[in-house]
Amino acid sequence: MSESRRKDAAQNGAAHSTSTEPHVARPNVGNRVTVVLGAQWGDEGKGKVVDLLAQDADIVCRCQGGNNAGHTVVVDSVEYDFHLLPSGIINPKVTAFIGNGVVIHLPGLFEEAEKNMRKGKICPSLPPPTVFDFHQAVDGVQEQQRQEQAGKNLGTTKKGIGPVYSAKAARSGLRICDLMSDFTQFSERFKVLASQYQSMYPTLVIDIDGELCKLKDYVEKLKHMVKDGVFYMYEALHGPPKKILVEGANAALLDIDFGTYPFVTSSNCTVGGVCTGLGMPPQNVGEVYGVVKAYTTRVGIGAFPSEQFNDVGELLQTRGKEVGVTTGRKRRCGWLDLVLIKYAHMINGFTALALTKLDILDVLPEIKVGVSYSVDGENIPHFPANQEVLQSVEVQYATLPGWNSDTSAVRTFDELPENAQKYVRYIEEHLGVPVKWIGVGKSRESMIQIF
Repeated sequence: MSESRRKDAAQNGAAHSTSTEPHVARPNVGNRVTVVLGAQWGDEGKGKVVDLLAQDADIVCRCQGGNNAGHTVVVDSVEYDFHLLPSGIINPKVTAFIGNGVVIHLPGLFEEAEKNMRKGKICPSLPPPTVFDFHQAVDGVQEQQRQEQAGKNLGTTKKGIGPVYSAKAARSGLRICDLMSDFTQFSERFKVLASQYQSMYPTLVIDIDGELCKLKDYVEKLKHMVKDGVFYMYEALHGPPKKILVEGANAALLDIDFGTYPFVTSSNCTVGGVCTGLGMPPQNVGEVYGVVKAYTTRVGIGAFPSEQFNDVGELLQTRGKEVGVTTGRKRRCGWLDLVLIKYAHMINGFTALALTKLDILDVLPEIKVGVSYSVDGENIPHFPANQEVLQSVEVQYATLPGWNSDTSAVRTFDELPENAQKYVRYIEEHLGVPVKWIGVGKSRESMIQIF
């Protein structure tokens, strides 16, 4: 090509090139939400961390699950139990927002709200699916059938959570927005749904007129509370600066996709559930705090590699008062499993951890920590997805010295016994995530903040 042609081609290319500046400026990210998630099988003490962070929050959100969750918070020696409401509602200035990813049992919501009248304002979103009384009955029937057919059940809370999420996926469920719209149409759809369940479960008895009568009463109560969730969150994220807190229910190993399936819950309780359960983009997710108990517990059946069927397991259960808030069932107990926590971190990208119930370990002369898994004598580099494989893993432990002293009155990291400090540092170094808080008791004051 001649020199003149090269110049012409270059000029033509320059003429057709696009401007380096976009016509419209890149959107401002806006406010970011702080997320608190369980890193094990639940019951880690998330409510206590949320309660701390909620003291200066403007909005506290629930994004998934239902009243199968159970959070206990102790403030000024008074114990509060939450199941559907975010536990951050203890702050009377906060707005409690219940997102579209939550399934709402209205009698449970109002019963819990009445118990907590002096707390903050409650604001449910329009899209959440509604849990009806017959969903709870169906949950019980399904569990009974599993027991009869397979000799074991899933250990559900019988709160109707699974049946409602199933109806949502089958597109036959009813949502809050349906209830708040045309009640005649809602009633017809309710009757169809009820008859579908009755045809599947002939022993199921449903008081259709009685349930509809109760639901009609809730319409008036809800009228001034319900918001369009996506619009509400968008305005909160893109309006004046606000502190927005998201309280995860359940935990990573109970996630429907990433948990120890099938012994899991019916929702996404990992960080992705925040976006889908509130209708917000991932760019607005800020800090993600993982809550880790200083040992491991699990309610119900399912694989539990570090479980201790001995005096240690009994001691942890007794000292830790390990009984489910929602179910009243004793929790199974074992050593801290860092393979499991590392897996939860891979999914959630924790920016810091809260290590709770360290004081329960005060009396142990030595403490074991699970650091790797092997199957048939070979180390495996990942957390097994398959239940049968997870049941058969052998846990390799690191043994650390105990501290044999009471930490319940300690209020700074430097006051902790040297071996307790080493235990915390070992966890940080193994996971590559800093520990921001350490819990040494039930009250708000017993959370040690490190940074």
